[in-house]
Amino acid sequence: MKPFDEKYLLETGRVAVACEEVNERSLGAIGEECFKAWTGTDRGVSIAGSNQAEIVISSAFSGNEKAATGEIIGQSRAVQQIIKQIGIVAPTDATVLILGETGTGKDLIARELHRCSRRHNKPLVRVNCASIPNELYESEFFGHAKGAFTSAIKDRIGRFEAAAGGTLFLDEVGEIPLECQSKLLGVLEEKCFERVGESRARYADVRIVAATNRDLEIEVAAGRFRQDLYYRLSVFPVKVAPLRERKEDIALLATHFINISVKELGCSRPILTRNGIATLQDYDWPGNIRELRNVIQRAVIFAQGGALKFDLPASSSSVEFVSFSSEHGDQAGPEHLTDAEMRRRERENLCAVLQKTGWKIKGVNGAAELLGLKPTTLLSRIEKMGLKRPVTKSRRSDFSSEAVIQPWAG
Repeated sequence: MKPFDEKYLLETGRVAVACEEVNERSLGAIGEECFKAWTGTDRGVSIAGSNQAEIVISSAFSGNEKAATGEIIGQSRAVQQIIKQIGIVAPTDATVLILGETGTGKDLIARELHRCSRRHNKPLVRVNCASIPNELYESEFFGHAKGAFTSAIKDRIGRFEAAAGGTLFLDEVGEIPLECQSKLLGVLEEKCFERVGESRARYADVRIVAATNRDLEIEVAAGRFRQDLYYRLSVFPVKVAPLRERKEDIALLATHFINISVKELGCSRPILTRNGIATLQDYDWPGNIRELRNVIQRAVIFAQGGALKFDLPASSSSVEFVSFSSEHGDQAGPEHLTDAEMRRRERENLCAVLQKTGWKIKGVNGAAELLGLKPTTLLSRIEKMGLKRPVTKSRRSDFSSEAVIQPWAG
């Protein structure tokens, strides 16, 4: 039986009541109350004449498309389900856990939850849990008093105080070290905290939204994540589908990113053709929406106002996979990989990508882009794995703030 406590059950009950109230209203009413149509992009369709071979779609669609809510763009069933869930839970103060692969737009969901909540006039404070050194977690979350430790030369508020009255977004919450999770759990349960070096209790009036690309149930089973903290965070889970499962949204997303790229880069407006869309839809997008945006941006630069062309790897869905038994004859092989083997392969893959990119982390064709990760997440994994960049004589003077990682330069 799950170790639920009274506070957890009370919070879950409030969500259930809210869901029941929402179910009595139409989805149209929910949308009218909780969402506004997205702004900043003019939509219109340009169709080639009947004597032309294909439909040419400009970087805009008609306003009749059911395309976006706030910053969330798409018309697939998966997107509409997320919009419905936001409409249900946003007006409550329930804790929300956003689950999804890297690059699926979990931060957009968090912003939309805040925008549609009663706390929308208060701060939305994001914490990248993967980028905080272990010894600074407590100070980062709760603040510290002057003199609490050697470098504490003045009082400093933490993220909980900065988000007072608003929403605290714990991005990549699965990366919080096990030894730091108990403090966070205590604050979520008691709704109060103390700054490092102080004994005064402060009230934590925040709504918690957390996100992770890890399977926390697996992490709990492996002893890397506290079970009670997992239950506390997953009062209302929201699953974000990867882009390969919502390919009908790719045209809309591509159009949106074209408009952004044209505006940000000052490039001529390119043409998105039917063949171009088919090329994008044939790819599986392991880096999800973040990878799509990078691909679109490169294509806009090269197009110079002409038709967009996309240079993408062969889709993994078109590859014929060979079973282990057929590849190795009749030799008996493992039916599954152990956790240790999975971690070894992850390390080998990361080393291969770093070697391929010359340890370039950020930017076009950097390791973070190839792996579909945020640069901060990649840096955190490199540090946790203890990887260090090899230094050669020919490269000792060739350090760049973008292309190398200084802490591992040796």
